[in-house]
Amino acid sequence: MSVLFIVVPLAILLAAIAVGAFVWSVKRGQYDDVDTPAVRMLHDDDPPPPSDK
Repeated sequence: MSVLFIVVPLAILLAAIAVGAFVWSVKRGQYDDVDTPAVRMLHDDDPPPPSDK
């Protein structure tokens, strides 16, 4: 039973760190635009080659 006195506070501490990291990342704007990176690879940035016509 003495292990619970170590594991429970440790679990609470780890959960608090995870919540703090999530809140910090939201405040820094990490989740502002989640759609653009997924479709960025579909856009071709290179100009088309010149035609010979």
